[in-house]
Amino acid sequence: MALPCSFMVALVVLSCHSLGSLGCDLPQDHSLLNWRALMLLRQMRRLSASSCDNYTNDFGFPQEVFDGKALQKAQAISVVHVTNQKTFHLFCTEASPAPWNMTLLEELCSGLSEQLGRLEACPLQEAGVEETPLVNRDSILRNYFQRIPLYLQEKQYSPCAWEMVRAEIMKPLYASTVLHKRLRSRK
Repeated sequence: MALPCSFMVALVVLSCHSLGSLGCDLPQDHSLLNWRALMLLRQMRRLSASSCDNYTNDFGFPQEVFDGKALQKAQAISVVHVTNQKTFHLFCTEASPAPWNMTLLEELCSGLSEQLGRLEACPLQEAGVEETPLVNRDSILRNYFQRIPLYLQEKQYSPCAWEMVRAEIMKPLYASTVLHKRLRSRK
């Protein structure tokens, strides 16, 4: 999907604006931005679940990856980063005729881009994280997100397939929000 040039410029400006302020902490407003993304995804709903009964699919959401009790801070930031990155790629760069309201989609993409800009400013390797658990969690999460475009392709990017994906993506975004809340309460 092609986004207007002015919108792309705004995304770059938003990303650059927030790069210097993060360090290695998730920003205070991360949860608010995720709640906003969840609200936008709810508003983007175009079809009822019953009209897409034959499209149901279990994408195998890896809830264990988001277990905040077992995660170090840098691991949690990595999980949140992968979640936002893959969600952004799916909704904001996937070249397909998604049935979304463009205003809501642009707002979702803008918020995800802002979060990514902040998260990319955090140098994970300097945070002292053991490489293997981080790579394993990232790999599990990336495998989950790889199944989604394959499903869309298999279903020929139909409106019902996109509706299933829209509903599915709410799981990792919600889990990311809960993970952030747990990390903030540890301080």
